[in-house]
Amino acid sequence: MSVVTPRAAARPIGIGIIGAGRIGTLRARLAAKHAGVRFIAIADTDPVAAERTARVAGASLHTTDVARVIEHPEVDAVIVATPEGEHVAAVLAAIGCGKPVLVEKPIALTLADADRVVAAATAAAVDLRVGYSRRYKDRYLIAREQILQGRIGRVLGVSARVYNSRSQALAMLQRNPHATPVVDALTYYVDLLGWFLDGDPLCEVYARGNRGVLAAAGHDTDDIDFAVLTYASGAVANLAVCYALPEKYPALGHAARVEIVGDAGVMILDDDHTDQLMYSESGMPHVYLPDHRVNMVFLQSGTPGDWALGEFWGPIANETRAWIDHLVLGSPCVLPEASTARATLEATLAIEASASFRQAVRVPLAT
Repeated sequence: MSVVTPRAAARPIGIGIIGAGRIGTLRARLAAKHAGVRFIAIADTDPVAAERTARVAGASLHTTDVARVIEHPEVDAVIVATPEGEHVAAVLAAIGCGKPVLVEKPIALTLADADRVVAAATAAAVDLRVGYSRRYKDRYLIAREQILQGRIGRVLGVSARVYNSRSQALAMLQRNPHATPVVDALTYYVDLLGWFLDGDPLCEVYARGNRGVLAAAGHDTDDIDFAVLTYASGAVANLAVCYALPEKYPALGHAARVEIVGDAGVMILDDDHTDQLMYSESGMPHVYLPDHRVNMVFLQSGTPGDWALGEFWGPIANETRAWIDHLVLGSPCVLPEASTARATLEATLAIEASASFRQAVRVPLAT
């Protein structure tokens, strides 16, 4: 039975949000509704985007000057919601000011940049968290609880696969050609794997892939990759990603399945959302792709979550609220810290290296 501890005194905070795209705007709106947030500032290199997000979130300040927001005396913590390749500069600036950071995944796109972030956060004793929002999806939180309670015994292996449409892959690669399906999408499940295995060190990766659709569009990346990962304890994992499903595939985000096998039980987590089907004459919008609509949709398949009756529900909402609670009330936060996110990045880069060289790759990677 859990023990209720005395509630910490609330300490209202100001939040600076760097990046006024869809996720930055969503986090700003969620922060604005939190009782522990008293000030919001928005920065984006696009002044129109900064103004728009500030308006919908009721922010006190919007600007194109990132440093002005990070260094603002009313800003106590920073959310970095820029495109993947622009994380590092803003994160290092926030760390330099001694301010807690929530940065979207991945922590960086290279190990060298990740190492810079880890070193800076460690030296400054800054609480840096990386937005692996799958940890705040109910089914994965509940799965973690079963592992902690010992109900499936010692975890022997994990199998996970995630599918998505080529339309989302092409948008992702257009933002940044290094944000491949492995580094930018399978990374969620690599993170979950490390979480379920309690940080068991990764030793070896063996991966193979195939390409066609994304390469034909001019991108040097696979459509599909399969990988076998071996950990220090002997645990093994089978991971797969395909981001080349047809453009109008009914999922609006991840179509996933995760299986966790222990020496005393098993968990099978079906995350495809095929149990919630809707067909609409007017079509359903896509949270990441403004001009993309599908007539047939798997409801609740949008990766961040969904709007319902004026509120946003789902992993991004749970994650944002939990992070703010952590800062304001001292509540626990299960989002990974910098060193854990760095290990996840290394695993995804090892998968890509193994698929490219067509041989097993040992971890840690040479840097």
